[in-house]
Amino acid sequence: MPMHQGSCHCGAVKLKLPSTPTVATDCNCSLCRRIGGPWVYFEFGAVEITGHPDNTTSYIQGDRTLRTVHCKTCGCTTHWEPLDPKKHSKHGVNLGNFAPELIAAVPARKFDGANTWKFFDELPANESTPKGEAQPRVQPPTCYGSRCKPGPRQA
Repeated sequence: MPMHQGSCHCGAVKLKLPSTPTVATDCNCSLCRRIGGPWVYFEFGAVEITGHPDNTTSYIQGDRTLRTVHCKTCGCTTHWEPLDPKKHSKHGVNLGNFAPELIAAVPARKFDGANTWKFFDELPANESTPKGEAQPRVQPPTCYGSRCKPGPRQA
């Protein structure tokens, strides 16, 4: 089983996944849509994280059930973790801190964390654009190394 290693931009926080993720989540909640992702989930404690908590700081918001962790130096969000971990608790890892090849290989499901708390592909057709949260009007850019070109406009 391959071990995938990633890090924040400056390398002060390193993450090692216990296995290859099979699916990621692209969430549109008020926090995730600002910090990005996609997110992959593992049992709390299964991901090896070095540089945490020495090189990290965290943000706690909303219902105060989890902390979003980011590097003190470069600001990259590395993961989130439960404030009160219980047996079988999960934590989320920002897949954006790993190799582009891994990111491209893991399919991402769009999750409506802003309104319905369901995956978009599970919503009935009449709920596909929830009230108060517009679907993205522009596809994500296509990136090659550090060069990106904008995606085509959608109708």
